[in-house]
Amino acid sequence: MVYYPIGIQTFEKIRKGGFLYVDKTKYVYDVCHPGQFVFLSRPRRFGKSLLTSTFDAYFSGKKELFKGLAIDSLEKEWNHYPVLHFDLSDIKKGTAEECELNLHSQLEDFERTYGCEKASDDLTIRFRELVKNISRKTESQVVILIDEYDAPLLTVLHDSERLEPMRTLLQSFYSPLKKLDQYLRFVFITGISKFSQLSIFSQLNNLHNISMLPQYAGICGITEQELKDNFQEGIAELGKANNMTNDEVLAKLKLKYDGYRFSRNAEGVYNPFSLLSAMNNKDFNNYWFSTGTPTFLVKMMKKFHADLTQIDGSEAAPEEFDAPTEDMQSILPLFYQSGYLTIKDYDPVVNLYRLGYPNEEVKVGLMRTLVPYYVTKNVNLTNNTAAKMYLALRKDDMDECLTLARAFFAGIPYQEGTLHDAPTSEGHFTAMLYVMFSFLNVYVYTQVRTAKGRMDILMKTDTTIYVMELKLDGTVEEALRQIDDKGYAIPYEVDGRRIVKVGIRFSSQERTITAWKIA
Repeated sequence: MVYYPIGIQTFEKIRKGGFLYVDKTKYVYDVCHPGQFVFLSRPRRFGKSLLTSTFDAYFSGKKELFKGLAIDSLEKEWNHYPVLHFDLSDIKKGTAEECELNLHSQLEDFERTYGCEKASDDLTIRFRELVKNISRKTESQVVILIDEYDAPLLTVLHDSERLEPMRTLLQSFYSPLKKLDQYLRFVFITGISKFSQLSIFSQLNNLHNISMLPQYAGICGITEQELKDNFQEGIAELGKANNMTNDEVLAKLKLKYDGYRFSRNAEGVYNPFSLLSAMNNKDFNNYWFSTGTPTFLVKMMKKFHADLTQIDGSEAAPEEFDAPTEDMQSILPLFYQSGYLTIKDYDPVVNLYRLGYPNEEVKVGLMRTLVPYYVTKNVNLTNNTAAKMYLALRKDDMDECLTLARAFFAGIPYQEGTLHDAPTSEGHFTAMLYVMFSFLNVYVYTQVRTAKGRMDILMKTDTTIYVMELKLDGTVEEALRQIDDKGYAIPYEVDGRRIVKVGIRFSSQERTITAWKIA
């Protein structure tokens, strides 16, 4: 029987408890030889804390935990270093005062562990002197691990009044690291957002950011080969529980949880939390989204007036990923760093990344999260309508599907904070329809580029490709004529699936679909 480490982020507990461990220790060895100051950005629940814990065990000289792993044959010395392992993931109340108290508490624990006196009430001085004292006392360089460094900042990212004191506090706390170089063997910092994005390591100019380097693309997450090598039993049990073959299970897992790319031309990786949960529960659910809602992203979307229909397939220049928060002009870097978008392609000629949703779990989960903000706060009504629309699409009955959508939109009351009270425009209604179609486990795209323009919505099912054009207060005939005049359906004629053209009229006065025509 395989024991899956759901929620266990301690390397030692996994190894001693006999839990499944996917060997990442070759990365551990490579990162710290000869690395000294290293930063890694990955989405939440993606294995950053386990990786940090692995560094902790390695530098603590716990050789027995690594028996049989890749690093066992690479490391010859197994030196023991004093380790200061900071965890900032619980600092989420949004005040600099709470953050400072928490850091003082962690420093007090380290002082007790290494038998050092408190050097000062000042946080920065206390940290600096502790490192020096531990190094002198142990006659060894010190290892510093900082996990989820940006958790306190993400809580207040949308609030400049609270962000600035938090940023100043953390910048002051980390400032001794540069001058402590002679006392430090290794510094490893993890977070969701890139360090330059929050400008708190401005003095640590020797920090090596490995987040988008191709050789470390698989340092967190599960690769296709790792899935096949480590999860044979889980794949078989998942298939048995769902009456599927192994090949069908692999295809479903890929659709649901694969697709994260952290470097240009890099291999995609699976979300480890979702993959482990699916194996453990023997079911294909949306596990990653159930562990937290991206409230800070919703707030930032409002701040930047982000167009939901333009996110999937958007383009970003490399420098956008490093823009400091106070100068950030786009929501895309945060969507990428948080795991809601990933790298789909890279064009070296124009030096642009194309971003998109990594998989079905993320896309559907994000749409469900955004419904209260973009459509209606009645989530149950949305779920019920989406289920009925899905059944209609499975019968290739677009007429019934749009009948349900019309009744749904017409029944949404005026509610502040949703798209329904937003200024009427074709884009707003496209976004509402896009959100609903995204619930249906089908491929749906908006503003799809063609040789002669952009179609409003393209939707693909197993049997049919729907080319849709929306007209606000126009006619369905105009919409269908535009599909033909612009040749929106031509690229899909060789696909083999049935092509259906759909013209849809939205009324700005009635705020719903009032007519459609299917051709």
